[in-house]
Parts: sequence; C-alpha cells; structure tokens
Amino acid sequence: MTESLLSAVFLAAVLATTGFKLWLAHRHGRHILAHRGQVPRAFAEQIPLSAHQKAADYTRARLRLGAVDLVVNAAWILALTLGGGLQWLYGLWTGLADAGSIMQGTAFLATLTLLGAVIELPATLYRTFVIEARFGFNKMTPALFVSDTLKSLALSALIGLPVIAAVLWLMSAMGTHWWWAVWLFWLVFNLLVLLIWPTFIAPLFNRFTPLEDERVRGRVDALLARCGFRSNGLFVMDGSRRSAHGNAYFTGFGKSKRIVFFDTLLNTLEPLEVEAVLAHELGHFKRRHVTKRLVLMATVMLALLWLLSALMHAPWFFAGLGVEAQSTAMALALFMIALPVFSFPFSPLMSAWSRKHEFEADRYASEQSDAGALISALVKLYRDNASTLTPDPLYSRIYDSHPPATIRIAHLQGKPL
Repeated sequence: MTESLLSAVFLAAVLATTGFKLWLAHRHGRHILAHRGQVPRAFAEQIPLSAHQKAADYTRARLRLGAVDLVVNAAWILALTLGGGLQWLYGLWTGLADAGSIMQGTAFLATLTLLGAVIELPATLYRTFVIEARFGFNKMTPALFVSDTLKSLALSALIGLPVIAAVLWLMSAMGTHWWWAVWLFWLVFNLLVLLIWPTFIAPLFNRFTPLEDERVRGRVDALLARCGFRSNGLFVMDGSRRSAHGNAYFTGFGKSKRIVFFDTLLNTLEPLEVEAVLAHELGHFKRRHVTKRLVLMATVMLALLWLLSALMHAPWFFAGLGVEAQSTAMALALFMIALPVFSFPFSPLMSAWSRKHEFEADRYASEQSDAGALISALVKLYRDNASTLTPDPLYSRIYDSHPPATIRIAHLQGKPL
C-alpha cells in the first residue's frame, strides 16, 4: 500500500459510504411517504390513521436531520484527515507538552473527542428541542439539558482521561505485543463499568425507585421465579423527566443485575403486558445473547488492536490519511476515524444477527408468558413511540436491529410470511 493509494481509497470510501447512506435514507423516506395514507392491515384495528401518519412524519423528520448529520460527519472526517486538521491539532499540543509524551497524547485525544461532541451539539439540540418537542416527546428542559451535559463532561474527564493515559502507557511500555495488554485492560474496564453503572453512575442522571405497583410486582416476581432469574431489585426510572418514550431494560451483571422499567412504560401497559415485555428481555438473558455479543465484541476488539499494532509502524498509514506525526496517540486517532468508514459493509450482518436474537427472545416470551399480551404491548409501544410500521425493506435489512413490526407480529401469531 502506498500513501497516495490509501488517500484515494479513503476518500472514495468516505464519499461512497456517505452517498449510499443518503440514498438509503431518501429511499426509506419515500417508502414511508408512499404508505402514509393507510395503516397496514395487521394494525388497522389497533392503531388509528392519525397515529400512523404521526409516525411517518416523525420518522421522516429524523431522516432529514440524519441526512444533514451524514454530510457534516463526512466533512468533519475529511477535514481532520486529508484536510490536515489532525496534524494541526497535534502540533498545537506539541507546543504545550513534550512531543510523543503520554500527557501530550492524552490531551490531543481528549481535545479531539471534545471537538467531535461540539460538532454534534447543534444536531442534538435540534433533535431534542425541535423534532422531539414538535411530536410531543420531549420533556427535557434547557436547564436539565445543561445539567446532563456538564455531568457527562465531568464523568468523561474523570474516567476517560485516566483510561486514555493508561492505554497510551500500555502501548508504549509493553513492547510489540502491547495489543494483548490493551485488550485485557479493555475487558476489565468494560466489566467494571457494567458492575458500577447501575449503582453509581446511572443515579447521577435519573431517579430509581423500587417498583411499588403490587399487580405488576406480583406478575414480575412470578415470572422471575418461573424463569429462574435472580436480580438485585425491580426499579422504576423517571424517564418522563426527559422523554415520553417508554422502555425497559436489564443492567449490570452478577449480583448487581437490576431490572428497570421506565415510568412511561408502566403508565402505558397493563400488568400482563409488562410481564410479557419483561419475558422478552429475560429471553435475551436465557438465550445468552448478551454473553454472545460480549464474546463477539471481545474477539473483534482483539483483532482490531492487532491490526492497529501493524498499521502504526507503516509510514503510509499516517501519510495516506493526511498526517506527518507518527505516534501512538495519532495512530489511535486515525484508526478510530477510519474504522467506521471501512466497517460499514458489515452493518447488515450485525443487524441480521440482532434481529435473529429478537425473534428468539420473542419465542421465549411466548413460552413463558402470553404471546397475545406481548403483541398488544408491542402495538402500544409502536403507537406511543411513533415507530413507523412501513419501513423500506432494504433500509430495514441494513440498519434495523429489530424486525419490522408486521413481520414481528406475524412471527408471534405463528403466521407464515
């Protein structure tokens, strides 16, 4: 590989990927618009036309913002690499700290991350205070937004800066096989985050109270006993402080496992429907989907770190992506920027794998609870979250981690497709 060839391939990949994503979004929007006037037959009795049209308009509004995001992101990537932005930023910190030092590398990567967040801020503000507000979902106040942002920055500095410094130190101190050491550090760090997140980090942003509704709690306790699942408590999260969207999830592992329901979810669903939704989440646990994904992530991370260990000694890797400085910090920055561009072709595979897991979790839920209750719960969630019922098939195959609504309901009803 030569530097000129890498530059050409990278530029072509950025432009092709961005163009393809824009085409997919346009195709998705047109497909939704074409089906805006009629509720799909499977949902005609449960979802009114007004709710279906709201979902179509909401999805298309998010797609338009997403298209702007894509163009801005592509411009930002090219400005950083072939446009010389990374080299300028690295040179700025070289004048303030010893070149190649851990301090300089940490400051360089932290500044790059901060600048990325600033670039994304206008879209985040527009999504929250314009789109989400227009469709009745936003409950976030400007004061709460600022508070969340400051807390996130503080946590990022408190946790992120030492992590970056540790990774840079391992890369420089562990010789040619540093990638093993960084991989082990990454594993331990992620497990530690999973352990402490429910008790120490999540409560900084939301209030968690024990589930008190006796009707729901009775059904949930019975379901957990049937499934042989132990948790560290059932909690309700004040999701309505920020959004009208509803959800439920597991968090933590081992003895720190918690089951969390959004208050908006409990206000929408009947106790039997809550049980069915939880049974679906338990299906992910029982079918070891979380473990499988962690194993895959760990395997992919090990391979990527090995690849980085080879690339960081290749001068064409740096020069081909628009920089002169060759250091561990610069190699990390280039790798993190280039990886999403070249890994996009794998998106359909990951989406298909995720949809397979969703079908398996649905099947488990229908065995442990009531399939009809899960169907009615999903219909309510589609309606209340303004999820489109008519996604473009190609767009869905590439992006969607969950099966389209019509296909998912048909599976639960045992109908052939």
